[in-house]
Amino acid sequence: MAVGKIDRALVADTALRLLNEVGLDGLSLRVIAKELDVKAPALYWHFKDKQALLDEMATRMYRGMVAGTRIPPDTPWRERLLLANRGLRAALLGYRDGAKVFSGSRFTGTDHAVQMEENLRALVDAGFTLRQAVHAFTSVYLYTLGFVTEEQGVYPLPGERREEFDVAGRARMLADFPLAAAAGPVIFEGYDENFEEGLMLLLAGIGARYGID
Repeated sequence: MAVGKIDRALVADTALRLLNEVGLDGLSLRVIAKELDVKAPALYWHFKDKQALLDEMATRMYRGMVAGTRIPPDTPWRERLLLANRGLRAALLGYRDGAKVFSGSRFTGTDHAVQMEENLRALVDAGFTLRQAVHAFTSVYLYTLGFVTEEQGVYPLPGERREEFDVAGRARMLADFPLAAAAGPVIFEGYDENFEEGLMLLLAGIGARYGID
């Protein structure tokens, strides 16, 4: 493939496709260049390093999330945060190590500001100060990132469970600690239900903390 036919979008899309095959640790500019049938230095015209590529990958993941998560303008603040973070989790789970790619990355455009503005506006209109709205918004966002990071440590891809996470074996190992042993199924199984429960706890806490229904 000629270098002139390569652009940022093609490189980032190729990287996202390879991510499910090799994971974040196995993803490199060299691997991507090989897939595109070019020399690795050709990619430095578009990305100065791997972090710059991760920033673009996260941006494209976010665009896909927003496209798949339409939130009506009159949605109450709790439902808005629920929908936004359910959409974020679904987007992250679509890629091996999706949460690791997303975490710490800097968006390369302003696409994210559209939904962020809408979410903050909904919170402020509900009675939050801007500072409170930012704390509420980011707390739930960071919860989602952390939750999916741990979830993907057990299930790198949906339905693909790591053998090391054997709940029965864990219970036998912790036989002298009955409560810790019994907690295994709650921690390492039923991630959909666990995610929803965590969201509900957070939203209830936010409402109670700031006195907003």
